[in-house]
Amino acid sequence: MTLHVNGSWSGWSGETIVELTDGSVWKQVEYRYEYRYFYRPKVEVSSNKMLVAGLSRPVGVRRLA
Repeated sequence: MTLHVNGSWSGWSGETIVELTDGSVWKQVEYRYEYRYFYRPKVEVSSNKMLVAGLSRPVGVRRLA
């Protein structure tokens, strides 16, 4: 299944909360600041790391819902 951010994306800010198109919600748990604006970018989640298409590297996340 291909996942996308549900709506706009402005990057990682330290405690970013991300809702994906499958309804799951994730919170950033690894500090990283990287600003990039996209609309519904593709996302890969593996081993509690989230890679958002267009960003430089994956960031540690924890599932909230």
